[in-house]
Amino acid sequence: MSRAPAIVLALTTIVCGTPRDEAAATTQKATTQMVSSGQSISLTTQVVAQGLDQPVYATAPAADERLFIVEQPGRIRIVENGALVQKPFLDIRSKVGCCGERGLLSVAFHPQYRANGFLFVNYTDRNGDTRIERYTVSPADRDRADPASAKLILAIAQPHANHNGGLNLFGPDGMLYIGMGDGGSQGDPHGNGQNRNALLGKLLRINVDRGDPYVVSDGNPFTRAGVGGRGEIWALGLRNPWRFAFDKGPGLLYIADVGQDRYEEINIAPTSSGGLNYGWNVMDGDGCFRNPGCSTAAFQKPAVVYNHDDGNCSIIGGFVYRGRKIPEIQGEYFYSDYCNSWVKSISFANGRASAPRQWISRGLGSIVSFGEDGQGELYICSSNGRVYRIVKGSGNPAP
Repeated sequence: MSRAPAIVLALTTIVCGTPRDEAAATTQKATTQMVSSGQSISLTTQVVAQGLDQPVYATAPAADERLFIVEQPGRIRIVENGALVQKPFLDIRSKVGCCGERGLLSVAFHPQYRANGFLFVNYTDRNGDTRIERYTVSPADRDRADPASAKLILAIAQPHANHNGGLNLFGPDGMLYIGMGDGGSQGDPHGNGQNRNALLGKLLRINVDRGDPYVVSDGNPFTRAGVGGRGEIWALGLRNPWRFAFDKGPGLLYIADVGQDRYEEINIAPTSSGGLNYGWNVMDGDGCFRNPGCSTAAFQKPAVVYNHDDGNCSIIGGFVYRGRKIPEIQGEYFYSDYCNSWVKSISFANGRASAPRQWISRGLGSIVSFGEDGQGELYICSSNGRVYRIVKGSGNPAP
């Protein structure tokens, strides 16, 4: 088996190396960094919830004061007023196939959630296939989604147990974007990454406000007459886009794509650029995958590539910080690696990424995801059952 083939999410599964005693890893080594504002600042974290069952994502409706945490076995929990609500917001464990890279992997709240109460989950069912389902919040209890309200939006067969992708995210255009891995195994044996008629190995874009259950979004690259390919596809050539993010101000899309056994990559492109091909499985990172000297001219090159030296194995993409509590890091895109769990950031301007800045080097367990609340503050989900908020380190002026 090649080294670190994919992100592994279960608490009992380690991607590479020797399992660490995460409960004992309580010291966070913070580093002061000079950011684009010209100010020196250090960052640390605060625990906002613990004792969770494999937290893999954290999010909230826009401007909502609560934090919604996705547990991989099939529940969504709420943190409200600093406390973890004991009753789940949604419990679909009876439907979810877990764990490894399968399970309940994300939730996206509709941009008009306050009016329609719609939320969209991405999970692996008991047959091992991906399902995108819509649920509706209970009209009698804002802290409870109605499990009987499930409506299937999209089902995608999975040939293998890994590379499920897993993120639902509404873009600034109001469309629902869905990250899909190449279907698993090693090296994309089914050729899904470059197959325009397959939904695997792609970033999908659909309109859930029209049609039943959806329509293909206007402007998708393969919707024009005479152009072959599935209309749902927005971008192709992806191996396992476990996490991606939008930065609405400059109109950028960040895709952190988990690599094979040598490289990890961050792709950055205009949100409006549909049809980009990120190269997998012709490319891996910024070079050829199997055939040295392959032609890469038709592919979108990654903005950031790092290798598997020093124990790195699987990139964990985060978000661009657009909160208010730490103005010094406005515009910084945060990310991590599952095996090392450092916290780094880059800025992106004039078509180029800055050199990475490392903020925290240890003490958070194995980082499996970042999260963003309704005010734009950032969070970290860890295999140690905790969710952390990113805050200013000691010695920084109060927000």
